[in-house]
Amino acid sequence: MAQSVAQPTVDSPAVPTTLPLKAIAPWALFFGILMLVLLYFVGAEQGATSVFNGTDIHEWVHDGRHLLGFPCH
Repeated sequence: MAQSVAQPTVDSPAVPTTLPLKAIAPWALFFGILMLVLLYFVGAEQGATSVFNGTDIHEWVHDGRHLLGFPCH
């Protein structure tokens, strides 16, 4: 009966790939603007800085305002 001997294999270490800045920049800009818009609606959409008439947006984000520490009353 013949015996087979397992030969050790040498695995090369994994080389992490780099993500180019040009691929990330549009997404970072998009999410940055989105976060600023959301911060505006939660933090400042009321009173003198109001973009929309009425208190509808204020009521929609009211609990979020208190959770984040923005005064609104």
